[in-house]
This record gives sequence, structure tokens and C-alpha cells, in this order.
Amino acid sequence: MSKAFKPYDIQFVGLKTGRHEFEYDIDSAFFEAFDYAEFNDISLKARLFLDKKTTILDFNFEVFGSVNVDCDVTNEPFDLPIQGQFELVVKFGEEFNDDDESILILPHGAFELNVAQYIYELIVLSIPAKREHPGIKDGTLNSDILKRLEELNPINSKQHLNHEVDPRWEGLKNLLTDN
Repeated sequence: MSKAFKPYDIQFVGLKTGRHEFEYDIDSAFFEAFDYAEFNDISLKARLFLDKKTTILDFNFEVFGSVNVDCDVTNEPFDLPIQGQFELVVKFGEEFNDDDESILILPHGAFELNVAQYIYELIVLSIPAKREHPGIKDGTLNSDILKRLEELNPINSKQHLNHEVDPRWEGLKNLLTDN
């Protein structure tokens, strides 16, 4: 594992039973270490609560803040608010097993867990599939691309309103009404 992920190692062996809190500032360097370049800028916090019990570790991850991304419609950059949660239960067994996304089995004798991958996945999965500038919905975005898209929209287009229908298509419509 890379040196960039060393701060995300949680050594749980030395911790007392009970609740512990860890907080991380997530920036561009974090995503560069994962070779992920979808964000223009990042201002995120990750908070991790660990409830250490005698036989299991109960992790609760939270991320919040914003990432600057390009709009999928206009390509205009904007700050997208991000918020997400994830729970992970860590048990101990004969060998490592991460087949279940919410239960991790570490081998007996393990003394630390690196949480960088869990934070990374939580952030990436908190991003909506379609990233749309908020100014599109409320009409405040003044973009050349947006204006051009409206001009090309056949419903709004003036040429669509004046467009005469091809007589061949008109004849096909009659087939539907003639029984």
C-alpha cells in the first residue's frame, strides 16, 4: 500500500473498548493516489466512528462537503454537495474475507485496518450518475451551450412550428384511423 494511504491506517489493537472518532480532510492528493481525476477541486471531510467491542469492530463512515465537477449538460464547472454514510462490521476469523460489502473478516492477529479504500468508494458512490448544474433547473445559468441546446430543441424551435409535414407521412396517419 502506498505511503499516501498510511494516515488511514487505524491500529485498533491498542485502543480501549468503546467509541473512538477519526477525522480526515480529503483533497486532490487523496484521489491522485487512487489515479482518479474526475474532480476539478475537492473540499471534503471524512469522519469515522469506531465502536470497539471485545469480539468485533463496528465502523461508521460519514463523508460531507463538496466536489467541483463539470456539468454533464453544459460542461460548466460547479460545486456539487456530497454527503454519504457507510457501516462496516469487522469480525475476526481464520483468513481474510471481504466477500460481503458490509462485513469484513480479518485474520486473528491482525492489528490494523487501512480505511482509505472505504472512504474512496463512499465518496465516488455518493456522486450522482448525472451531474447537472443547479442553474439549469432554476434558470440562472447563462451558458452559450445551454442557449444552443434550446435552439436545437424541436419543441422550442421556430422552424419546427412552421415545418410542413411530408404528405407521405400524412397518408400513413390515415391508415391508423381507417378501419
